[in-house]
Amino acid sequence: MSAKREAPAPPEPLTPLVDAHTHLDSCGASDADSVAVVVDRAAAVGVGTIVTVADDLAAARWAVRAAHWDHRVYAAVALHPTRANALDDAAKAELEELAGDPRVVAVGETGLDYYWPGKLDGCADIETQIEGFRWHIDLAKRVRKPLMIHNREADHDLLTVLLDEGAPSKVIFHCFSSDTNMALSCVDEGYVLSFSGTVSFKNAHDLREAAQVVPDDQILVETDAPYLTPHPFRGAPNEPYCLPYTVRALAELRNQDPVELARITTANARRVYGI
Repeated sequence: MSAKREAPAPPEPLTPLVDAHTHLDSCGASDADSVAVVVDRAAAVGVGTIVTVADDLAAARWAVRAAHWDHRVYAAVALHPTRANALDDAAKAELEELAGDPRVVAVGETGLDYYWPGKLDGCADIETQIEGFRWHIDLAKRVRKPLMIHNREADHDLLTVLLDEGAPSKVIFHCFSSDTNMALSCVDEGYVLSFSGTVSFKNAHDLREAAQVVPDDQILVETDAPYLTPHPFRGAPNEPYCLPYTVRALAELRNQDPVELARITTANARRVYGI
């Protein structure tokens, strides 16, 4: 069994940057002090603002606490689509309360995941996921906050549900992983596409082509840490401080200056999240 790879060395600073989607609790942060350590490490390379995202109810409670511990951290709350079978009345009531917190800047991550049903024990089936997605769309509209979407192998159905329900005014496709046709469909609807370290993977041909057609005012960058560490560090632990690696890879792909892309994505994040 191979040893786990060491964490990447800090990149050359690139400022300003906003990590539009990460999971601080899964990066080893547990309390105010450990959150500050992770955020300080990111701030040292220009990542001055972080949105930490929940995928279950416990993570949602923690994300809101973390956002109150550190002024550089904001939260997004929801139940991940694979956990939509836990969206009972009590969970809905608590998520509504959490979503109203002023430190919460989005409802997410929600959406559809057609990869895991049948592979993961306890995973919500597709019908339950769709029901949960509809409820989260309605919540985002009621609290007037962006909808943060997780989409895995569900392009058609996801767009259909958004059209059927009527999308909120701001929709973010976190860790966009589809092709150019899907990207253009999202762009036409005014949705915002967020790119993670996967855009630096040389074998992600469809994704890399899609990243080139997104207009400047509809693009964000994220780590989705501790997952999806950018090339050439695949397999190593990811953290918000690694975001400049992704931004530089994305800038090269789009034939843009990394400093300018950092400025653009930061302005977009501040506008979309209202921070």
